[in-house]
Amino acid sequence: MNSTTNHRLEGFPEAVSIVEVGPRDGLQSEPVFVPTDKKIALVNGLIDAGIRHLEVTSFVSPRAVPQMRDAAEVLAGVDRSQGAVLTALVPNATGAERAAEASVDAMVVFMSASESHNLKNVNRPREQSLKGFADIVRIAGEANIPVFGAIATAFGCPFEGNVPVGAIVDVARAYRDMGITMLSLGDTTGMATPPLVQERCRALARAVPEADIALHFHNTRGVGLACVYAGLLEGITRYEASVGGLGGCPFAPKATGNVCTEDLVYMLNECGVKTGVDLNRLIGVSRDIETVMGRILSGQVMKAGPRLETYGMDAVATANG
Repeated sequence: MNSTTNHRLEGFPEAVSIVEVGPRDGLQSEPVFVPTDKKIALVNGLIDAGIRHLEVTSFVSPRAVPQMRDAAEVLAGVDRSQGAVLTALVPNATGAERAAEASVDAMVVFMSASESHNLKNVNRPREQSLKGFADIVRIAGEANIPVFGAIATAFGCPFEGNVPVGAIVDVARAYRDMGITMLSLGDTTGMATPPLVQERCRALARAVPEADIALHFHNTRGVGLACVYAGLLEGITRYEASVGGLGGCPFAPKATGNVCTEDLVYMLNECGVKTGVDLNRLIGVSRDIETVMGRILSGQVMKAGPRLETYGMDAVATANG
């Protein structure tokens, strides 16, 4: 049973879109190469479970991120018959050209709101990142491919601490001026809190009202779903999450995994918010990728099952005494 309530919490949207980032963000830091056929099976399984927007891979240098060296092969192997939107991260013009050749549905550019993390993450100042995006936007435009913009360290930086809300607004405006209005705020090291979510969502709504915002939380400090809850109250209807809770930024200390997709879908179901995702199928995909990874993943619902899953009386021993 995927939904256990028909009552939507007051102030929540009727439906949201889940953006699955596990195949890219979840796998990029894995030290052991995940075979291409396993990546394709993961993406196809997620699509079969009802996910309709996936960040599948990244067209970065294979030397920088060896795990993503099969980007074109993965995209070529995905079943596109169900109409899922397949996006890929692109760091530069070369990556954009490769992504266009692979027929991605959208390209994602990314930069940090803090200067120090941008230097660590992509080895260039923020101003240089923005200048480089112009070539990506041009290449994507020539191929009729939309471009989305991600803002990392949007809720705090592991090197600088607090990131002023004005820095996020400045990046969002720079994206808008390039024609990029599909944006995501990335909680790179799990520094987001519900008050910060409220503050930043409201600031962007005032300063860049044309922006369509997605929220991307990590569960580093255990409040990822609480931050989603705050985002829902602000009317945000796109949330990025990673199957099984896979992932974590390789260029930030102690950056544990993303908010888990099946835990997110479960919470939304219980709050009466529609996602279009089959939770039981999604749990199956999570358990499959856990087997591929060869270790226990952080997702909770994949272990416990939905709330109303029942068992026979013989499933556990009877108390003696």
